[in-house]
Amino acid sequence: MNERLFYMTVFAKSIFAEKQKLKFDINMMRIYYLTTLLIALLSACSSNNNSKITIKGTELYSEITYSEDFTDNMNKWTVEQREGGSVQIADGQMDIDDANGCTVWFNEKLKGNLIIEYDATVINKGGKNDRVSDLNCFWMATDMNNEDFFVHSDKRGGKFQNYHDLKLYYVGLGGHNNTKTRFRRYAGGGERPCLPEHDLSDEAFLITPNANNHIRIVVYNKHIQYYRNGQLIYDFEDQMPYSEGYFGIRTYKNHMTVDNFKVYSLNQ
Repeated sequence: MNERLFYMTVFAKSIFAEKQKLKFDINMMRIYYLTTLLIALLSACSSNNNSKITIKGTELYSEITYSEDFTDNMNKWTVEQREGGSVQIADGQMDIDDANGCTVWFNEKLKGNLIIEYDATVINKGGKNDRVSDLNCFWMATDMNNEDFFVHSDKRGGKFQNYHDLKLYYVGLGGHNNTKTRFRRYAGGGERPCLPEHDLSDEAFLITPNANNHIRIVVYNKHIQYYRNGQLIYDFEDQMPYSEGYFGIRTYKNHMTVDNFKVYSLNQ
């Protein structure tokens, strides 16, 4: 009887040990799969926010520093617009319906080597301001006379001539009723020359209405590049480059939308 009880006890302990081992194995499997999933998620996030890019033969890493998909409000932007127009969030996009001049500034001051990207569509569907023209932008803008860039925001008020004293880079895509695309480097004090090679009128450099334009601006040391839908339009070498400043969407009497705004820092 004692021998029988002994073997039963041994058997029970063996069953208990097997159960404990099974629980341990299951828990270890759970930990393994959770760890694998976490690594995959971290890898995906890293892949989305960091990528390699080659500029002028130099391999660089780009990392997202700002992103805006226009789902909530305009708190990250400052609107300077003349009377008769509007800027609002509509259908998850920035909607600019302008009558007589408008600049919409991103509120963060940008610095160093970077990429600016966004999507823009010039609308031509019979609206009051539906004019195919002026898908423009400013970048690396500073006011030589004021440390606070927005102190004269109301004074500028969207009138194009009021921006001539700033230091900045400018592209006017499809200006003059979609007959010209121009690049200018504003030197401050009203000096803003347009070199002959930066004055383009070929249809390839103009606006197609109701079609998306993916704009990409690169600032890397003295190299300034402007792309539209993957096409390099301007590749400018600036011996005295602007290394910081503000970005602004610029237009005049048109209706356009802006979406998927991103800024990337560039590092080796």
